[in-house]
Amino acid sequence: MKGDRVLMRGSDTAGEAAVRAGCRFYFGYPITPQNELPEYLASRLPEVGGVFIQAESEVASINIALGASAAGARVMTSSSSPGISLMQEGISYMVGSQLPAVIVNMMRGGPGLGNIAPSAADYLQTTRGGGHGDCRMPVLAPADCQELAELTFLAFDLADKYRTPVILLGDGLMGQVMEPVIFPDPIDPAKLAPKDWALDGCEGREPRIICSYYPQTGELYSHNFLLQAKYDAISANEMRWESYATEDAKVIVVAYGTASRIARSAIDDLREQGFQIGMFRPITLWPFPEAALREVVGEGRSVAVFELCLGQMVEDVRLAVKGQDAIHFLGVPGGNIPTPSEVAEFLKSIADGSGGIGRRIAV
Repeated sequence: MKGDRVLMRGSDTAGEAAVRAGCRFYFGYPITPQNELPEYLASRLPEVGGVFIQAESEVASINIALGASAAGARVMTSSSSPGISLMQEGISYMVGSQLPAVIVNMMRGGPGLGNIAPSAADYLQTTRGGGHGDCRMPVLAPADCQELAELTFLAFDLADKYRTPVILLGDGLMGQVMEPVIFPDPIDPAKLAPKDWALDGCEGREPRIICSYYPQTGELYSHNFLLQAKYDAISANEMRWESYATEDAKVIVVAYGTASRIARSAIDDLREQGFQIGMFRPITLWPFPEAALREVVGEGRSVAVFELCLGQMVEDVRLAVKGQDAIHFLGVPGGNIPTPSEVAEFLKSIADGSGGIGRRIAV
């Protein structure tokens, strides 16, 4: 019921939020650790008159999503790291064709087949466009199931507003963990704003064309500038972030997703011991909230980055805090999850001047 707190697994949360956000079409292919999302929607979508299709591959999934989006539908697909790699060509087609969709990536360890444990090693793939060409799309990084539900609603709204795919970036832990969730009010798909570009039949009007192929001289040149204007608008209006205990902090750790939850626990413990440490959490990984981070860091504060990989967000942090002498870094790859006490030891070494800089936890 609306307003009730429901205990749900992360992948199920994304599926239920999509349904309540007006999504009636899902196309996907199984891969761990996000299998529960398509499993949930396979039974949930028919209850609301929606369509679920398990395609023969990730390549097919993204291209079916392209077709449904072109017809004006709110559409979702999902996968995990290697599967998202297979979708990249179709994602670029959707960006080039200006077609909205929500794409969920519950990341797993890599590269290659890797393992099915939580990882954050798809950051560069996701924030650097993914698809070929001058390709950009918003990337939202929830930290818990409640935020996952809320950002799923936001993802569909941003997708329609800017006519673009939007990535929801989680990981294997977020997909599997169970937490209480209160969902936003459901949306009636019939009451969504009409899409005056959709291919919904041209009886009584001029035909519409959706494509990403511009072979004539100057066509693609102009189209790229049109897309760039969209990217600029997204960068100007859609940056999101959270500052935690930064007012008096002498050390600022930058973390997102699952890593930010571990960092928050470490910070709480350290502040009880008298260490002035805070956290900056980007919620949009693209556009990265660099101006906000620069303002939080200010002058004289040490900066650390903590990631569940070997250092992919460090580049964005370094660009944001230009002129900073050193970026301290803690990275944990391969699906291993450090304890808050391990992260606390790293942050403490920065605060007391005994360590920091670059460290990777070997398990």
